[in-house]
Amino acid sequence: MRLLSAWSRKLYIQPCPSAKTFIRLSSTASTRTDFQANDAKWQALWQNQSPVPSLVKTKKYVLPMFAYPSGSLHMGHLRVYTISDVLARYHRMKGYNVLHPTGWDAFGLPAENAAIERGVDPGEWTLTNIDKMKGQLKSMNTHFDWDREISTCSPSFYKHTQKLFLILYKKGLAYQAEALVNYDPVDKTVLANEQVDNNGRSWRSGAVVEQRMLRQWFFRITAFQDALLDDLDVLAENNRWPDRVIQQQRHWLGRSKGATITFEVELSDGSKVPVSVFTTRPDTLFGVTYLALSMSHPIVSVLAKSDTRLGAFLAKKANFGPDSKEGFELSVRAKSPLSTDGTGSVQQNISVFAAPYVLENYGEGAVMGVPAHDTRDFSFWKTNKPREQIPIVVVPHGSEAPVTDAKEAYTSHGILSSLCGPYAGMDSQQAGTRIVADLNKRGLAGETQTWRLRDWLISRQRYWGTPIPIIHCESCGAVPVPEDQLPIELPKLGEDLQGQKGNPLDGIEPFLNTDCPSCGKPAKRETDTMDTFVDSSWYYARFPDSQNQNELFSTDSATKMLPVDMYVGGVEHAILHLLYARFIFKFLCQEGQVPSTEDILSKEPFSRLIAQGMVHAKTFSDPHTGRFLKPEDLAPQEEGKAPRVKATGKEANITWEKMSKSKHNGVDPISCFQKYGADVTRAHILFAAPLSEVLQWDEEKIIGVQRWLYRLSRLIDELITLQTQPRGSFPDDPRDLNNLSDVSAEVLLLANSTLQAVTNTIESNIYNINTVISDLIKLTNAVYNAKLDSLESGVASDTMLALIKLLAPIAPAFAEQCFEDIHQPRSITKPTDSIFEQSWPEPLLTPEEEATLKARKTTITCAVQVNGKLRFTADVPAPKLEGKKAVKSSEHEDAVVAAVLSTEQGSLWLKEKNTWEKRKKVIVVNGGKLLNVVF
Repeated sequence: MRLLSAWSRKLYIQPCPSAKTFIRLSSTASTRTDFQANDAKWQALWQNQSPVPSLVKTKKYVLPMFAYPSGSLHMGHLRVYTISDVLARYHRMKGYNVLHPTGWDAFGLPAENAAIERGVDPGEWTLTNIDKMKGQLKSMNTHFDWDREISTCSPSFYKHTQKLFLILYKKGLAYQAEALVNYDPVDKTVLANEQVDNNGRSWRSGAVVEQRMLRQWFFRITAFQDALLDDLDVLAENNRWPDRVIQQQRHWLGRSKGATITFEVELSDGSKVPVSVFTTRPDTLFGVTYLALSMSHPIVSVLAKSDTRLGAFLAKKANFGPDSKEGFELSVRAKSPLSTDGTGSVQQNISVFAAPYVLENYGEGAVMGVPAHDTRDFSFWKTNKPREQIPIVVVPHGSEAPVTDAKEAYTSHGILSSLCGPYAGMDSQQAGTRIVADLNKRGLAGETQTWRLRDWLISRQRYWGTPIPIIHCESCGAVPVPEDQLPIELPKLGEDLQGQKGNPLDGIEPFLNTDCPSCGKPAKRETDTMDTFVDSSWYYARFPDSQNQNELFSTDSATKMLPVDMYVGGVEHAILHLLYARFIFKFLCQEGQVPSTEDILSKEPFSRLIAQGMVHAKTFSDPHTGRFLKPEDLAPQEEGKAPRVKATGKEANITWEKMSKSKHNGVDPISCFQKYGADVTRAHILFAAPLSEVLQWDEEKIIGVQRWLYRLSRLIDELITLQTQPRGSFPDDPRDLNNLSDVSAEVLLLANSTLQAVTNTIESNIYNINTVISDLIKLTNAVYNAKLDSLESGVASDTMLALIKLLAPIAPAFAEQCFEDIHQPRSITKPTDSIFEQSWPEPLLTPEEEATLKARKTTITCAVQVNGKLRFTADVPAPKLEGKKAVKSSEHEDAVVAAVLSTEQGSLWLKEKNTWEKRKKVIVVNGGKLLNVVF
């Protein structure tokens, strides 16, 4: 049997000089629970503290997505940075060599527009915001490696972004081409498809987006499409990445296996033009009623020259959403390839439409419409040809339904109907293969695959971005800027910025005019700048070697620290940012810049992705106009009554919406820190919801977390008082575990199980980190209710020390102060004096010791349900055990019921709110862990 002194010593891996005597020589509880003052004290100490190098060589790279410097942090920032800070502090205490950096995603259109509105240089505006937000980040009690800080708008960073561009260019993966793009006529820049809403308007300016042909720069991401898709299988294993992110990436990549089938379109002059379509359902070919062409298809462009109505329809393209069912029937007709051999009842005269839903870069910009077997095609046909019948060519097995007119789309497989000539009655999947094979013999079809993914358009016609390092020469064409001339720096803008539109670089002659590096003749610089996604596609690889002036980063730093072990950020970045980062990392691995192995994970930038949900807040709106209301628009609220609109006296509508300035529902985390302290706010934001879910920010509930820390502080005071009493009160003689008091055994068991649960959650189930807070609250309450002076001194001190260590990553300043108070005043120059240089607690009991104490356990916690609903919990007698199973007996069940009835809650719920004598059933489950009373 192990002795108390043995497990008591396990917690002191790096003991302070007075770890055994616990002489209280420093601060008081009032300092500890003055959370704001405590935050300030420890923020200052951490800033002056040099970290102790880890003795463990295993690295742990924890990275939150870096912030855009808008000027102030919001609750979404607090959530992501608290999560990453908890992970980084935990792994430091576990002995890992932890890298936890951050920086600034500092380029972009919002900063440029904001600066123009204020008439200041975007660089000055951005740097001012960075200074402010850096102070806010530190006020969160986060511990970042600030000596590795980077900002994407710094020439020392974007010099290497330009170098990355040139490496891609030399490999043929960066190129320029004409492209039909979304153009914002107000912001005067190209927009990605995701930046255009369903009404065809710009996500930022609200302007109707125009379609323009412009010469643009692209990265050839499609060269890596197979690896980007196939390697998702590894990221999906063991929940390394959330399933919803994996599925969104799969959809965006969009690999489809099917067949290309050639139709024939006859123009008005009698000429016949082949049009190829891609389909995953060649078995439905007999049911084609129309072809749909993209609005930029060559046939459509030719017809528009002589058809003014068609021209007017095409001019409205930006007004059509991606799911639009609008169409324009063209003056031409198509023939099915099946009609050439006269088989079956094939439609000989197929309608042809120009349709907004057809993407010009999907296949050849043409799709076949089968209304009977595709929901979208059904809606399109009913919108444009409502009186036409819809032939059914695939029916369920055993169906005898008519096949002349579909009332809805049947999208499953089955057998081919009587309309399908020689293929009628065949299984549809087998028939599809047979149809393609037969058409292939005549050169009219073939098996193929297509992708939704398109090359990454990186050009932006704006100033505030990384300049593209290309010079255009009339003699030499596009010439890369020599590496020794990097960075190509952005010129300073003049003071007269207000009202400026478009790209200022086009009008800055000293920047624009240069000499060709190849022939020396006068030439022009490229004035497009790079999409900000280029910066974030590789920034994570820069942090391990952020001061390297000559390289993106050294191979040594990449070998030691890459890939990122845990990447934390919002699920809204599930597609583009993560996809582009994966592409660039795979390219760097291919080039040998990042040493990699056959292991797929070594070729992925983020081994584990932790994607937290958004933060929503209570939002008020006018019931008549729907206008979002500011706090000052509401009348003073009477207790227990709904808020009312000040101007009308009507009850305001209340919803929960994503925090935003436009909805007047934003909550400044700094204001919460000033009211409650950073540690209380951090603990609350972790406790309020599982990480993957939307968090509904409710400040009224933060008081519960505050009360918990007050209670924990009172326990620290009691511990200090007990341990400064004469030594005789707490003898050092080692005692057998069997001689522990019942209350000590209960506390020790709970402390041990809590330690294991907290460790397991952080290691393997971080999305349930809210349960860590509830586990720690439960342990605190158990110790508080048991009373420290009733516990053996070893149990009291070891339980409390384990508790504050478990709390440390969550409430770091409060835990530091508790640790200091139960030891001695410490020197700010000694990192070993910090709780974060102590080891994470090991289990307090071995499995054998745990079994020994459980066997003599006298009480257990019983969950009491009334009519199936949980109402309260109570301590009841523990059952006798045979092995690990409770022995069932009527005497023990009677004792459980009697114990529950004797409690205050038992009397309330079973006697006052319900009549005990009228109970119908009393069910005791699992030896008393659950009691269900049915009335």
